[in-house]
Amino acid sequence: MIDQSQPPVPLAVVILAAGKGKRMGDPERAKVLTPLFDKPLLGYVLDQAAPLAPSHVVVIIGHQRDAVRKFVSDYAPQAVCAEQVEQLGTGHAVMQTRTALEGFDGDVLILSGDVPLVRTSTLQHLVQQHRASGATATVLSARVPDATGYGRILRDGQGALQSIIEHKDASDEQRAIDEINSGIYVVNAHALFDALSHVGNSNAQQEYYLTDIIGIFGTQGKPISAWCGTSWEELHGINTPADLQRAADIMSSGTLA
Repeated sequence: MIDQSQPPVPLAVVILAAGKGKRMGDPERAKVLTPLFDKPLLGYVLDQAAPLAPSHVVVIIGHQRDAVRKFVSDYAPQAVCAEQVEQLGTGHAVMQTRTALEGFDGDVLILSGDVPLVRTSTLQHLVQQHRASGATATVLSARVPDATGYGRILRDGQGALQSIIEHKDASDEQRAIDEINSGIYVVNAHALFDALSHVGNSNAQQEYYLTDIIGIFGTQGKPISAWCGTSWEELHGINTPADLQRAADIMSSGTLA
């Protein structure tokens, strides 16, 4: 149980929104500004985060940064933008928020700007689970019918989280795991930036993966956890026009209401 006598732990929200989205077929538009019905993908994510009453909202921009910055300024004036000049991976992206979050003492909720269906209630439960468990970092996971392309959750014999491995770096045995990383995390701010300073890029993509912080915390003996959400469909990410249509179909079905 969370001790209600203690002052609430501050929450910051960081949204990854720097990617090019090459497979969307529109190089002139940032992927996160792709419309889903009447709103860009990033608008949904900003809306999901708002009821959590974060003290800071930082959007990481890169590709088509001026257009994304203008949208953020108009849609969520309380948010600030941090620029990722080179797209060197998700870990590198989050490191760009260090200045914006300087002096922040609390938890950081990391979201993806191309995952528009996740519910606020799911994010609230994730934060609650993280704080109740006393974990340094908690990842939102899901069991999916087809895990192709997703990072896999690696657990020990007792079911505790060990690490996360990206699909491209996974063995055949690991690729058979159906529990995937949603890319959504809650992390203690001080521990986050310390761990990011130790992330390397010795992987298939030669990128600095945010997922590596989980393994770093494990090595350091810090408590880590994965909370498996109740609906894998709300974690549906947008990488292609077909993904966008699938998201529209899910929304129209009302199954996530």
